[in-house]
Amino acid sequence: MERRDLLKMIAAATGLAFVGGEAWAAGALTKNSAAKPLFGAGDIALLDEIAETILPRTNTPGAKDAGCGAQMAVMVQNCYDAKQQALFVAGLATLQARCKTQYQRDFLQLTTPERTALLTQVDQEAVAHNAVNVGKRSAPSRTGDVPSEVHYFTLLKQLSIFVFFTSKVGATEVLRYVAVPGRYDGALPYKKGDRAFAT
Repeated sequence: MERRDLLKMIAAATGLAFVGGEAWAAGALTKNSAAKPLFGAGDIALLDEIAETILPRTNTPGAKDAGCGAQMAVMVQNCYDAKQQALFVAGLATLQARCKTQYQRDFLQLTTPERTALLTQVDQEAVAHNAVNVGKRSAPSRTGDVPSEVHYFTLLKQLSIFVFFTSKVGATEVLRYVAVPGRYDGALPYKKGDRAFAT
């Protein structure tokens, strides 16, 4: 699967163009290793569980199998601008506050059905929120800014999907994987009329 195809799939799944997608599609990632880390071990565990709720283990691996939480933290730290980072971090705090209000517990203490019900509810709110506040604007501006009206859960969901399907586990154990260019075989059997290989 090509990067651009994945970005289109994410946009279809979340109803909004992938935030920061233009930089990733172009391969223009930045490294911000000197900055203070945005996420601690507890935040990474929370990201793992959110991603696992969105992409659970079934007969195929889930988000935790791919280590999505740690990679999501790296992507936000190194690839999002300050405005996108602030929205993402504030969104995690908002989600935790909602858990305490609705369930009197943190997200990590919720049962799987409670997590699923909560994130389904928040996802529906995000879709409705984005439809009204972002409207027909399907992509961030050319500068890569997040539309200020975008719902925080859209970022969480998009990043969960992106990180999972670009991980080794997601790409090789969930998607159909064909190694390119493949191994070299100088004595491959050939019969007259066989089609040539493209790669």
